[in-house]
Amino acid sequence: MHAFKYHRPSSVNDAAALAKGEARLLAGGQTLVQAMKLRLSSPSDIIDLGSIRDLAGIKASGSEVTVGAMSRHADVANSADVKRSIPALAALAGTIGDRQVRAMGTLGGSLANNDPAADYSAAVLGLGATVVTDRRKISADEFFKGLYETALQPGEIITAVSFPVPKRAAYMKFKNQASRFAIVGVFVAETSGGVRVAVTGAGPCVFRQKDMEKALATRFAPDSVAGVKQKADGLNTDLHASAEYRAHLVTVMARRAVEAALK
Repeated sequence: MHAFKYHRPSSVNDAAALAKGEARLLAGGQTLVQAMKLRLSSPSDIIDLGSIRDLAGIKASGSEVTVGAMSRHADVANSADVKRSIPALAALAGTIGDRQVRAMGTLGGSLANNDPAADYSAAVLGLGATVVTDRRKISADEFFKGLYETALQPGEIITAVSFPVPKRAAYMKFKNQASRFAIVGVFVAETSGGVRVAVTGAGPCVFRQKDMEKALATRFAPDSVAGVKQKADGLNTDLHASAEYRAHLVTVMARRAVEAALK
């Protein structure tokens, strides 16, 4: 690990003032610290967001749930407000990593990193959430750009995410048994704006499965997606699964997600 300067700002404005050049924001450290240990990342400064109280906390209204960017996965999984308003989101958070990861990892850190197999990205895109930063609001459809790439500008800080409360929703994933990352995960939601189906783990970035959305808009039932085939073109192939296998899993996980949403 290379030498760096450590900062612990008490406000978002102070953090933003420090987030320049080769400085990096620390929101949980589940990815950044490991990359630094392997010398794959060598930031000049580390800006720890853990002391900024305004970035944590969960608030629920009748139509949406707002989760602070520094809310831990365990906070979301155990929140009575989330369980009541969007139980699928609480269940998803409870499947992320292991107990230590859930105790340290944060919503904002996960989204800013945009790992292609992350779980939260499926919930954000599947629910049509809004990512709030210190500069603007970004819709889920505009936030995720590609492999580890988002719409965030240099130094821009995620402060919260607003999740619309759906009529019903569920998330199902086929997980890597070691890391618990999604080899394929599918989040299905019937929202006030229509049906949304978000797929993570299968490709370089989370994406919407529009054919399944159309089928479920006509009839929200497992059989509606059972015959919808995901193309393997452009999907990931690695030591865990081929692109063809991942394409097959998209349909399987989507069907299971619809079944769970109807319970």
